[in-house]
Amino acid sequence: MKKAIEWNDLSRYRGELMGIAMLFIILFHVYLPRQHAFFGLHRLGNVGVDMFFFLSGIGLWYSWTKPLEKGMPLRKTLASPLISFYKKRYWRIYPAWLVMASLYYIPIYCKSKTQTLIDLIGDISINWDFWIRDELTFWYIPATMMLYMIAPFYMELIRRHPVYRWLAVAMVCWCVIVQWVTPVHQAVGHIEIFWSRVPIFLIGLNVGELVKNRQSLDSSSLWLLLLMFALPFAGSLYLEQMVHGKFPLFAERMLYIPMTVSGTLLLCLLLKKVPSWLNSSLSFIGGISLEIYLIHAHFVLNHIQKQHLGYWPTFLLTVIATIPLAWLLSKATEWLRIWAGVERKKK
Repeated sequence: MKKAIEWNDLSRYRGELMGIAMLFIILFHVYLPRQHAFFGLHRLGNVGVDMFFFLSGIGLWYSWTKPLEKGMPLRKTLASPLISFYKKRYWRIYPAWLVMASLYYIPIYCKSKTQTLIDLIGDISINWDFWIRDELTFWYIPATMMLYMIAPFYMELIRRHPVYRWLAVAMVCWCVIVQWVTPVHQAVGHIEIFWSRVPIFLIGLNVGELVKNRQSLDSSSLWLLLLMFALPFAGSLYLEQMVHGKFPLFAERMLYIPMTVSGTLLLCLLLKKVPSWLNSSLSFIGGISLEIYLIHAHFVLNHIQKQHLGYWPTFLLTVIATIPLAWLLSKATEWLRIWAGVERKKK
């Protein structure tokens, strides 16, 4: 049986895929008029978020199962590894988040006549306005921190009882309920953007075992992957280009699920063929994608868009201007983690 695709490619090219996902998100954030012929494709850049959650889930499975391979007893499984897991993950996110959230929210607080100090502290610490009022400025960060919180319990559940991997499908059902069951929608529908990304995150955790065990797909699977990419891609493109604003966004995000899984695997095939310098460049962007996300939209893109340079020049200038700032922030927070003893200095 000829091997066409290896699940482990999702780990081998994780940096490049994260870089591509970040570029998709910047393309999505750059303004484009509704009537533009590229509008639908531009809107599909939103799938970059799903790619991040999917790849994050795979990475978390590696992180969680590595210490458990030594046969730790249950009492340690839920103690020492759990503390280590949270420490590593939140130290990666929180310092950069704290810096950029402070730079964004403190000036707003100083100019505001209505915002309270408690609101400011809540926004900087956990971005609580996202959870309370669906404030989307940095929504990906609190969503990620929440998913990191529940991930170890889900991973331990499916490690012991693999049948519970079907909970990812249950979350799709929950997304439908959130959208159309009125009492539920009134209670938690304002964070639909979070609920609709939980399924792909859980699927990433599920796929982690396939990646780690180096499972593969035979050559005939390529046609299935192409179909599972083409169908949701075409459906999403039509929805955005032709009926944007006339359908609940969660429905399109359900199409993103098969498009993300098949699309990342297909991208791995392409990444095997491209020049090494392109792989290195994409991997570099992927390595500082958290910092790029925090900086690009509200500290760079907003200023460049005021110049009305056009879509592609705005995109390119945003990428060029953001990367050095993101790199500096990444190095500063890396130094902080080394100083705190959370991370070792790279040789």
